[in-house]
Amino acid sequence: MTANPVLWNLDARGVATVTLNRPEVNNAYDGGLIGGVLAAMDDLGKKQNLRVAVLKGNGKHFQAGADLKWINGVRPKSADENEAVSRATFEAVQRLNTLPIPTVALVQGGCFGGGTGVISACDVVIAADNALFSITEVRWGLTAAIIIPQLCDAIGVRQVRRYALTGERFGAEEARRIGLVHEVVPLAELEMAGAKVVEQLLANGPEALAETKRLAMESSFGGMGVDDEAYARLVKMHSARRQTAEASEGLASFAEKRAARWGATAK
Repeated sequence: MTANPVLWNLDARGVATVTLNRPEVNNAYDGGLIGGVLAAMDDLGKKQNLRVAVLKGNGKHFQAGADLKWINGVRPKSADENEAVSRATFEAVQRLNTLPIPTVALVQGGCFGGGTGVISACDVVIAADNALFSITEVRWGLTAAIIIPQLCDAIGVRQVRRYALTGERFGAEEARRIGLVHEVVPLAELEMAGAKVVEQLLANGPEALAETKRLAMESSFGGMGVDDEAYARLVKMHSARRQTAEASEGLASFAEKRAARWGATAK
């Protein structure tokens, strides 16, 4: 197991690289990774020369969504504990969403579930041609409640109504077509493509960038357009769904590598 689930560094130009570092589970998120993302943003927020943040995933895959073994361990806990987990997950995505600097995500391999919410919260997304995407939560009897606003911003309600309901997988070119990613490049050129975008961002005025991003966010559904009360409702729905009989069956089907028997959970 990796010692640090999230790594970060800051170069002399003010470019931060934040790396999700659980490659042994395809960077699936758990409490440690969520805490690591929040800590990285806390630390970077104290840096005076911060200009751009680049988000990456260590290993073959960018981010495989939630660690379902961890979710299954959280599920039997109290409603308050489950809500705290959902709130921390929401906070990690939303803080990334509202950083006052440009953010660039470099995506290779799998980007599933919460990973799609993470990249929806970034300003520029570049995908390798081997990238594969899915809004997977419904497959396990869960919902993507806390990332639906960001997804609606990125790909629109019409596409969310397809992909968040089917849970199907789709490739990098389809992700570009629907607006989830901006550019698709060969895997070997992913870092180079990211570096090119970073150079373009660094050529622009830092204050102008921050103001432009803030103005865009003010008109967005998933940015500043959803008030605290609405987000509290999404957090509560997200955590409550985890404790349903349907989620129990969905997570059991994952653990047992079988098709879910949804009829057994119907009321």
